[in-house]
Amino acid sequence: MYKVFVNEKKLLLSKQPENLEKTLKYESFTTLEIALDLLQNTSLKELNVYGEEIGEIWEEFKKLFRIIEAAGGIVNRPNGDILFIKRLGKWDLPKGKMEKGESREESAIREIEEETNLRNVELLDFINTTYHIYIERNGDKVLKFTHWFEMNFEGEDTSKPQIEEGITEVAWKNTAQIESEVFPSTFKNIKLIINEFWEKKA
Repeated sequence: MYKVFVNEKKLLLSKQPENLEKTLKYESFTTLEIALDLLQNTSLKELNVYGEEIGEIWEEFKKLFRIIEAAGGIVNRPNGDILFIKRLGKWDLPKGKMEKGESREESAIREIEEETNLRNVELLDFINTTYHIYIERNGDKVLKFTHWFEMNFEGEDTSKPQIEEGITEVAWKNTAQIESEVFPSTFKNIKLIINEFWEKKA
């Protein structure tokens, strides 16, 4: 199963039909084009495309886009606080595009250090990959894969925002603050990965 966000609307690709606002049985490549058109140009909030050959459907879906890979992390302190950045008025997790020749792990650590100024972040486990779609200024359709890792941090807090990247704030948030401050002002992908992380920790 793949969850892809299109302008904060959910496209679910699955083997079996799921109970969403609209479902489409996968017939051909055209089914995917119709699904994207409905999410981009109507008030529909969520859509499910289903078919037995989910791997094949995913491969066909990827052909519609230029793929960009990014990596980032959920950085924890021993007390359970998580590190967030604020960019363009929204809370986000530190992440960024992978550079050529970098592993996902190297990229995640580099991006966290660049965006938050933290040093000696300890990489633990891979959590999952999230997907979202956006249109570049030149009209290119991009499917962005973001690979997320669990990180630990116990050193001196040197965090400060990378202003030149449009980051205005770096802050540690506890569970209550995440639910009351971050979740109302973040992206669905971020909520998804944090909830998944919490479930793994429970």
